[in-house]
Amino acid sequence: MKLTLEGIRTERSAFEAAGYSLPAFDYDKVKENTYNRPIWIHFGAGNIFRAFQANVMQNLLNDGVMDVGLIAAEGYDYEIIEKSNRPHDNLSLLVTLKSDNTVEKTVVGSIMESLILDSQNQAEFSRLQEIFANPSLQMASFTITEKGYSLVDGKGEILPSISEDYKNGPAKPSSYLGKVVSLLYTRYTASKLPLAMVSMDNCSHNGDKLYAAVNAFAKAWCDAGLADKGFLDYVNDSNCVSFPWSMIDKITPRPDAAVEALLAKDGLEELDAVITSKNTYIAPFVNAEECEYLVIEDKFPNGKPSIDKGGIIFTDRETVDKVEKMKVCTCLNPLHTTLAVYGCLLGYTLISEEMKNPLLKKFVETIGYVEGLPVVVNPGIIAPKKFIDEVVNVRIPNPFLPDTPQRIATDTSQKLAIRFGETIKAYVKSPDLDVKSLKLIPLVFAGWVRYLMAIDDNGNSFTLSSDPLLDTVTPYVADYKLSADKKDLSKLDALLGNEKIFGVDLHEIGMADMVKGYFEELSAGVGAVKATLEKYVM
Repeated sequence: MKLTLEGIRTERSAFEAAGYSLPAFDYDKVKENTYNRPIWIHFGAGNIFRAFQANVMQNLLNDGVMDVGLIAAEGYDYEIIEKSNRPHDNLSLLVTLKSDNTVEKTVVGSIMESLILDSQNQAEFSRLQEIFANPSLQMASFTITEKGYSLVDGKGEILPSISEDYKNGPAKPSSYLGKVVSLLYTRYTASKLPLAMVSMDNCSHNGDKLYAAVNAFAKAWCDAGLADKGFLDYVNDSNCVSFPWSMIDKITPRPDAAVEALLAKDGLEELDAVITSKNTYIAPFVNAEECEYLVIEDKFPNGKPSIDKGGIIFTDRETVDKVEKMKVCTCLNPLHTTLAVYGCLLGYTLISEEMKNPLLKKFVETIGYVEGLPVVVNPGIIAPKKFIDEVVNVRIPNPFLPDTPQRIATDTSQKLAIRFGETIKAYVKSPDLDVKSLKLIPLVFAGWVRYLMAIDDNGNSFTLSSDPLLDTVTPYVADYKLSADKKDLSKLDALLGNEKIFGVDLHEIGMADMVKGYFEELSAGVGAVKATLEKYVM
């Protein structure tokens, strides 16, 4: 069996006999409709998009709710389209790994077209411009990671590609964001057509991050006379262009070899993963958990697709904010980051295995239920305690979900301020709570500083996960060794005062000394990490 349109058509019975759900709609008709009247284009054709949004759309197509499919575009790593999407006719396999040891296998075929966001490629970019000039387009969405919206480097300096695009205008930009804003300018020139620009990335107030980037480009181009002066007004008129907030939640780890073996045993061919020249790991299948949430601010100036009938929730901005803070600041992401940092230190390679360790289980439960939950505002549409219950009892311990602490530890310097800093700020502001009562959140901070030494609890070196600030933060611990000798902890003072990393100045709120004390214990020698957890967690 082959994962192609011809394959699922000629070998349909074989797929079904092996337990695969297949597209049940008129593919050719939907493809024609999508080409002529596109509704939704998505930038960032990665795992979460294929496992979540594309599957929701497939269900709606199967049910006859929608008759138009998705368009996927990739602006960073073109090989994703060239070596994964197109060889498989934009089909992908969704393997849902459930906590009850059952597996669901779905051939997802809702992506009707995949395009390369390359302004130097006339054919590809012209088609994208054609899509953006079409009045039917309602939404352009994004999963390009939080750092994808940044216009500056770790030092706050404008990235060279952004600077060049500011100077050269919308004709042929080279940066990802520049190319996106160029397409939006195409829509502006097509009678100022309205559009929702929807970030679906896993970061706080994601719509604002996307707006800030788009607005910066529009201002630079208009100020320089490189774009019509009305473009900036268009970007800033929510009746023309909106930037809704959203909250997304679904765990989609890197495609796992065991899942590939399962599919191969079913008779599927050509499942080999590809590592692109930009080190992107792509495979024709996605393994994912069953739980999923997507909450979007209902702000669509050109109407919206009926994706709420597929389980996606439209609501107001205040509710999105509450849900996002509940998840990102308290109920999931902080627990994940805790397990990522300490999992690397303790030599774990699976998040689910960490939850079998009573120390780590108690650690994340205390951060969630005891330290975090008191400052969570109930969003109404999802109950916070129930959400944490699902996280600690079903989602993270799922033994069939091959997620790793090393993956989650990526970009930790960019995550701490939101995942823990917001909780700390809430304690500082509350008349009923004492920030000094927080004991384990500081232990996470100290664990991250200890992690930066790149030596595990057995004294072995390990490779730090990628992070844009590694070159900036690792020098703070460069002189420290695993030793019970007294350390000069003043070397950490500048780091612990960095509000961009921690969300607050840890000195100002009286937490820095606790973090330094924990760090000294964590780095006292081989086995000190485990000993410190035993001392403070249990």
